[in-house]
Amino acid sequence: MKLFDVYPLQPVTITKASGSYVWNDAGVRYLDMYGGHAVISIGHTHPHWVKRIEHQLETMAFYSNSVHLPIQEELADKLTRLSGKDNYQVFLCNSGAEANENALKLASFHNGRKKIIAFHKSFHGRTSLAVAATDNPSIIAPVNETDAVIFLPLNDEQALADCFQQNGDAISSVIIEGIQGVGGIRVANNEFLQLIRRYCDQYGAVMIADSVQCGYGRSGRFFAHDYAGIDADIYTMAKGMGNGFPVGGLLIAPHIRPKHGMLGTTFGGNPLACAAALGVLEVMESESLIPHALELGNYLMEQLRKIPQLMNIRGRGLMIGFDMPPELGTIKNRLLSEYHIFTGEAKPAVIRLLPALTLSQAQADDFLQSLQQAIQTHPITTS
Repeated sequence: MKLFDVYPLQPVTITKASGSYVWNDAGVRYLDMYGGHAVISIGHTHPHWVKRIEHQLETMAFYSNSVHLPIQEELADKLTRLSGKDNYQVFLCNSGAEANENALKLASFHNGRKKIIAFHKSFHGRTSLAVAATDNPSIIAPVNETDAVIFLPLNDEQALADCFQQNGDAISSVIIEGIQGVGGIRVANNEFLQLIRRYCDQYGAVMIADSVQCGYGRSGRFFAHDYAGIDADIYTMAKGMGNGFPVGGLLIAPHIRPKHGMLGTTFGGNPLACAAALGVLEVMESESLIPHALELGNYLMEQLRKIPQLMNIRGRGLMIGFDMPPELGTIKNRLLSEYHIFTGEAKPAVIRLLPALTLSQAQADDFLQSLQQAIQTHPITTS
């Protein structure tokens, strides 16, 4: 039996990982500046995280949500302390797509409406509603097509105002990433997020802060949306939440009321997932990783701006993007094959940096030095 061939694979076989490094099957070490799509938040195989999972595995790996599971409440309490979202409710699930799917559904339950505002270059997942709100027609199957989603330009205040004025009573929710990841590290302006909050309050819509990739401290705040000084009605989380263990969740404002059977999941909030998520939060707190992400991210962006060939350095914390000129379009592949560094990419020519929040300045400097060398030695191409 063959694997279903839907992933374009890098020519690397990874067999070991630790901290900000991974090793291939020949023992060659790679610096991981991508963290497996921003999943690795506290470093690969962090010892405390491993022990947390091992202990839970020895105690009880799974039981369903039909019984009281104290570790879920422990995770909810820890989330409250680190996120600062007092009085919010937690719904635990398995992935970012599932979190966004449930958030959009919950908003519609709450206000009885159908229309969703999303934004150009957004990515919210591949399940039915989540993919419909994703601005990528190539991954939307005919069965996912709907006229319920209105796509607007990111940070366009007039387009947002016009949309609410024309459709206000029909808008169920506005879903927005604080920093678009797949869309190329495009930051939502503070003023734009504040405007969304005001319109949602005015028209009775639900503001959904998609923090799947830009949450969990990566931006230098717990949620990237926090820079705007507003509270969303629902925050969605995943990726860095489990440091590689599949776990996702929603933080839900107190005015959105639950009822039995409204949402559900078999594996969401299982004891192993909660142990992994608690391990992440405990390390983030004990090692002060959120302020570290902000400080090191500022340093990285400052140094990147000194490289004249790079364009439009942007991001927050350790979620950084920059544009490459056409003549340097193969730098990502050279960094991987020649310098043994993983980075991310977004079309048409964006390099994305999403390393573990435990990345050291020495490792950041190694990356910067390798990037400069790769640029300086890049073969000259002629048309």
